[in-house]
Amino acid sequence: MGETMDTEGLDSGEHKGHLPCEDCGSSDALADYGDHTYCFSCKKHTKNHEYEGKLSQITDLILGDVKPLKKRGINADTTKRWDYRTALYDNKTVHIANYRDGGREITGQKIRDKDKKFWWTGQSSDKFWGQHKWKGGRILTVTEGEIDALTISQLGECKWPVVSIPNGAAEAKKIFKKNLEWLEKFSQVKICFDQDDAGRKAAEECAVLLSPGKAYIVSLPLKDANAMLMEGRVEELNSALWEAQPWRPDGIVGVEEVWENYLRTEDEDSYMYPFQGLNEKFKGIRKQEIVCITAGTGQGKSQAAKEIAFHLIQNGLRIGYVALEESNLKTLIGLLSLHLSTPYHLNKITSEDKDHMEWAMNDLQLSRKLYLYDHWGSLDEDNLMARLRFLARGLDCDFIVLDHISIVVSGLDTADERRTIDVLMTKLRSFVQESKVGLIIISHLKKPFGKGYEEGAQTSINSLRGSASIAQISDNVIGLERDQQGEEPDLVTVRILKNRLSGETGVACYLRYNRDTGRLREVDPELQKVFDQGESQNAFDF
Repeated sequence: MGETMDTEGLDSGEHKGHLPCEDCGSSDALADYGDHTYCFSCKKHTKNHEYEGKLSQITDLILGDVKPLKKRGINADTTKRWDYRTALYDNKTVHIANYRDGGREITGQKIRDKDKKFWWTGQSSDKFWGQHKWKGGRILTVTEGEIDALTISQLGECKWPVVSIPNGAAEAKKIFKKNLEWLEKFSQVKICFDQDDAGRKAAEECAVLLSPGKAYIVSLPLKDANAMLMEGRVEELNSALWEAQPWRPDGIVGVEEVWENYLRTEDEDSYMYPFQGLNEKFKGIRKQEIVCITAGTGQGKSQAAKEIAFHLIQNGLRIGYVALEESNLKTLIGLLSLHLSTPYHLNKITSEDKDHMEWAMNDLQLSRKLYLYDHWGSLDEDNLMARLRFLARGLDCDFIVLDHISIVVSGLDTADERRTIDVLMTKLRSFVQESKVGLIIISHLKKPFGKGYEEGAQTSINSLRGSASIAQISDNVIGLERDQQGEEPDLVTVRILKNRLSGETGVACYLRYNRDTGRLREVDPELQKVFDQGESQNAFDF
């Protein structure tokens, strides 16, 4: 740094404007005269074309030249102010970023070649690049690389505090911790790292170190700040920097946001089940919830799910249907059968039946309300989640039926069924929250002690097969019970095993299957044993 001087003779250069002073912290006392600067606050004079400080610490210092980085869109004024240099080294053009200590002495040089290889001369820094320039202030921007720092500095005519981490995202947290006291001297710290997974992870790891409300994470549509500059998207970059919101960890939301979401969705996120007993217990079926239907083999799980899906379609909602144990055609015929009250899925279909089903398709407008998943040969967990997201986001489905969850796990090469289901249920929970879709899943039960479910054994939430996470993560759990060997094999007891909304459990209603119509209909509990004696009492499978 130069010596103290009087103001006399300051007109030797062209006055270009006023800048923040890095020495005294003044926001505008530093007068820029092109070839030198002078601070009217602390009386410091600096010659801009000279290296600051001593060079004696580094014996193999690469001097280089200050030039514009034309391919990067960085002008000469910016590289000069930052002393960012280029040189011919080992027959290659390299970039040189000088790292300084608090006394402006160069302690290390970070060298970068055209192949994006980096190495250091002198010491690898434990401080931010450019940290010596700023003593504190209102807004500090931290980038993942020196060229991004040059980019953002140039946007603000080199007037605003910008620094870069020295060694990439992997060491960002360490640098933040090391220099936390200095970072806290700024009112806002805007973290503008690369938009890849490593950059986003590092940004959150650094943000959590700062005082609450101080950290802002900048989100960009391209890889980094310089990519935005080279694509000519400067206005977008500026907007992203200035409009960045205070960071808060996942799961922390303000009450205003919760309330606004409630006001936006109150009138549209609650719908009716086809069975009044379920409506009385659950107060309807809602988006962003997981409903689990469970029962023993042949108890009516799939049929009940189809009745619910059909009812929602009738009410104008879009349904995604993922039936992993049957073909898409069988699923479609099953839903059409409900509309026509004819169990076509149990009989040979004639040409006249096809005409009826085509009419039913058009009447229900299934081409716009129903989407199926052709899953054969592709039960991979990630593949399934990708398809579910497309059903929700790409096709705007309101509810999705997944029949059933156990087969997803059985199709995977894993020895730990419980852990696999845990992971899958966690993904499904995140999925319904982020996509705002409702999810109906079907799950099997473990083999009971004593009499089997085909003999009317009572369902229990502890009997869900595979993992306790199914019950824990689901919002509502519905158990179906039917004594296939008893006097009333067509009677289904619908039992609520979990009810997150009110906690009310127990028997919700009774359903009866009519084999002539293929429909499940709710039966008045007081009259549940009063049946048409002429109706078949044979067992049925859904």
